[in-house]
Amino acid sequence: MKRVLVLLSVVVLYACSQGNGELIGVQGREEWYQPDPFGMLFIPMGSYNMGPSDQDVPYALTAQTRTVSVQAFYIDQTEISNNEYRQFVWHVRDSIARKIAAEEIDEDEFLITENEYGEEYDPPVLDWYAKLRWEEPDFREAFEPMYYSPGERFMGRRQLDTRKLNYTYYWIDFRRASKRESRDALHGDEGARHAFSVDRSSYIMRDVINVYPDTLAWIHDFTYSFNEPMTQNYFWHPAYDDYPVVGVSWKQATAFCIWRTQLLHDWLIDGGSILVNDFRLPTESEWEYAARGGLDLSPYPWGGPYIRNSRGCFLGNFKPMRGNYIDDGGFHTVKINSYNPNDYGLYCMAGNVSEWTSNAFDESAYNFAHDLNPDYLYDAKEEDPEVLKRKVIRGGSWKDVGYYLQTGTRTYEYQDTAKCYIGFRCVMTYLGRAKDDNL
Repeated sequence: MKRVLVLLSVVVLYACSQGNGELIGVQGREEWYQPDPFGMLFIPMGSYNMGPSDQDVPYALTAQTRTVSVQAFYIDQTEISNNEYRQFVWHVRDSIARKIAAEEIDEDEFLITENEYGEEYDPPVLDWYAKLRWEEPDFREAFEPMYYSPGERFMGRRQLDTRKLNYTYYWIDFRRASKRESRDALHGDEGARHAFSVDRSSYIMRDVINVYPDTLAWIHDFTYSFNEPMTQNYFWHPAYDDYPVVGVSWKQATAFCIWRTQLLHDWLIDGGSILVNDFRLPTESEWEYAARGGLDLSPYPWGGPYIRNSRGCFLGNFKPMRGNYIDDGGFHTVKINSYNPNDYGLYCMAGNVSEWTSNAFDESAYNFAHDLNPDYLYDAKEEDPEVLKRKVIRGGSWKDVGYYLQTGTRTYEYQDTAKCYIGFRCVMTYLGRAKDDNL
């Protein structure tokens, strides 16, 4: 009798593990819901009329109205602030300090050489739980190369040499990889396609960039204008912590997104959680869709054709009249949560600072970009990788006239320039079709 029961139990277990011969998918996977990233708002998928909301001859030179669709995504409720960007700068600073401490003071304290399974890291990774004791004599001496040399110091002040705050970052160039694979498929070269699928290293890109904002932008952006106090204090002083970071190039903003992704992913991995989509700069179509706040054919984020409310108060931070920067309540930039948000809850989608998008600028891009998640990028020539590229900026700034505050207005700056009137915010593509799918 016991043998029969054992045999039956084995048969039942085998049948369950095989799904009774039916296709039932992998069983036992935990349910998962997209966590809302801190400081971000959910923007539902949608279709809208991208481009000018009214007929105007100048508009026709750079944009034409067309219907496009964008998938659901998250976007920062505010522009990235000085204090948020400073977290990135301090991370780079501390990374350099920990490497120096490992080499000059105690390797065992500041490096982790193996994982929890006893497998060696090659190379070792930094231990972020080890405390940097900046004021101890041994540390002060070891960290001296991070500061200006005595000959470069002003009034003898010991200040960090910001020229050394370089960040090394990596990303996968999926577009380059897809073009290679498509070319091989056209020629029927299956062997080459197989080789590509094995060797990913040629598509893992690496770059190094200095992360400190260009504080001199306040001076070189305006001729015969006294902005030295902004250059001296705007980025580092606590008074400006909640103001938007400026003087950041497109490449620095992109590096920030990659660092922010790694920061979140490291935390998720430590907690045993599943990774989410990367942070990145918004596409031009995502930015405009979010700026409209669900109000299609509205020229401004707040709706309606006017820049003042019913009481005559300006609704954004811009240059309202010739030589007059203060009638809107601002002067230079204002705090990132100033004025009223749009219907999605987003602040300063018009005015304050213009914002980088991920897209390259082409006057005719609307004519050939896809209508599904439009995303136009330059095709960089491998033999000439240093060609200057124009990147779309949106939203207008504190020094712009009202025309640039309109949701459909597009202009550009070169990706390696940093301006005192350009900032950015991040987005993250939502994992799934819509939040309703998870109910």
